[in-house]
Order: sequence, then C-alpha cells, then structure tokens
Amino acid sequence: MATHRLNFGTSAPKAFRALVAFDAAAREGLDPALVELVQIRSSHLNHCAYCLHMHTKDARKAGESEDRLHMVAVWREARHFFTEREQAALALTDALTLVADAGVPDDVYTQAAARFEERELAQVIALICTINTWNRVALSTAKVAGTDER
Repeated sequence: MATHRLNFGTSAPKAFRALVAFDAAAREGLDPALVELVQIRSSHLNHCAYCLHMHTKDARKAGESEDRLHMVAVWREARHFFTEREQAALALTDALTLVADAGVPDDVYTQAAARFEERELAQVIALICTINTWNRVALSTAKVAGTDER
C-alpha cells in the first residue's frame, strides 16, 4: 500500500487547471468514442488503473460496447472491432505512449495522416499527450482505481 501522497489539484492548482484546459482543447471536435479509446489504450500501456477505470466507465456511459472495451488491449489482433480511423489512432497512441522504444515510425504517422485531416491529427496527438500526462500524475500520486472524484 502506498503512503499518503499529495493531491496534485490542490498542491499545484495552476498546473492542474492548465492540464484540464489542455485536455479540453485536445478533445475539441473529436469523436467522443475515439477520445475514450485513445485514453483507454494509453492507460493500458502505462498501467494506470485509476485512468483505465475512469475512461472505461465514461465509455460505457457514452454507449460503448463491452466487446470493444475488452478488445482495446489487443486491438491489433481484433482489428475488425475498430474502424480504420480508430486503428490509426490506436497505432499512433501506441507509438507516442511508448515513444522511447522506437519513436513514432513513419508508417504509423502516414497511416494516421491518411485517416485524419491535419487539424484532427493535431488534436489526436494533443489528446495522446494529455492522457499520458494524466496517467503520470495519477501514477506518481498513487490515485486509487474507482475513486474518481468527478
């Protein structure tokens, strides 16, 4: 069990509000289902149970199917559950979340650029950046899955 850790929102309110604003700006104009899939996938890769619980719950509330939620972790083996746009976003999420492993390969970027208009692609990249930041905040402050305070 982790020892008591700080509350990021109250300890760094300006940084917290900036991250909330960045997150809202990143989501703007994107399909809400795509947003949740990206956030779920990044949370899987980062082993962030807090964010994974929050975003699967949000996805269910928005009408996402249990089948698709279960397949996000193995999306490459279950491509038929996801549209080409979703697959491109998930591939980009994998590459950007694990950027230290191999960067963002040209083929992954090219696939995403072919499926999204330039503005949308920038939004998806921003979204991936925000969920990775949220994952790191939740992990470093030992947020507990199922205790979402929203």
